[in-house]
Amino acid sequence: MAASRRTLVVALSLTPGIGGRTVTRVLTRNDLLGRSIEEFLALSEEALREEYRFTAVAAREWAHKTSVRVSDAEALLRRLDGYDIGVVSAADAHYPRRIEAMDPDPPGVLFLYGNTRLLEGRTFCVMSSRKSPPEALEQIEKLVEEGVLDGRILVCGHDTPEYKRAAVVPLRWGAPRLLVLDQGFFEVFGENLDEEPFREARLWRYKFDPKTDLALTWVGPEGGYHPNSNRIRDRLVASLSHSLDFVCVAPGGNMERLAKQALRAGRLVRVSEFAEQKESLAALGAKELASP
Repeated sequence: MAASRRTLVVALSLTPGIGGRTVTRVLTRNDLLGRSIEEFLALSEEALREEYRFTAVAAREWAHKTSVRVSDAEALLRRLDGYDIGVVSAADAHYPRRIEAMDPDPPGVLFLYGNTRLLEGRTFCVMSSRKSPPEALEQIEKLVEEGVLDGRILVCGHDTPEYKRAAVVPLRWGAPRLLVLDQGFFEVFGENLDEEPFREARLWRYKFDPKTDLALTWVGPEGGYHPNSNRIRDRLVASLSHSLDFVCVAPGGNMERLAKQALRAGRLVRVSEFAEQKESLAALGAKELASP
């Protein structure tokens, strides 16, 4: 059974019970042992569990359906090739190392659609806890505009009021965006991968433009929402950003955890007066944002 490394990555990532860490472990161990893809595909359940630390369920699922998984992966890749969608694993040299520098549990596989040069630019994000009040949403908009006019690249999610408020700003200035999705590309951009995900943004750009923007996700291109999607999305937004502004920060919430992780990673973190945790984060090194 002939299969490429790219096909193997996708086949593994689409198999229930096999996460990003396992995919990375498979690729790294195969490289270390000089084991070919064909040799790996022929391994037994026992070898998968002993050598690659597959769970019993994952080993059974993979070993009994190897040819089906590979065939499905090849079919998906043929579909993706029409849109120039990239697949990168944490074992690859071009995996965004900025993620690993901050996230203790980075996704092992990422799918990229669009302008990958944005990963090399000066990136920033403006993050805020759920149910941010109107005045906080206004500050989000102003901070994004400040960053865009400074020539930086916005990193944001796509499906909360806070992210939506941020994501439309670059379009007003013809600037690019790096969108982190918590669903597959076809779920967000439609069958032709050209639908603009923000209804408000269609005043400036009716269709998603992969030549300008970059979309990134760890979810399979045909996959939908799943548990923990929000947390992983937020972690990716934060870890892909050189600098991070936090507007509303609820005590003990995801935003507080991300701000602390960013500070430990040496990132520039600024905190708004709307943040309940402003003082404790300032004590850890966060800068105070000027009042809106």
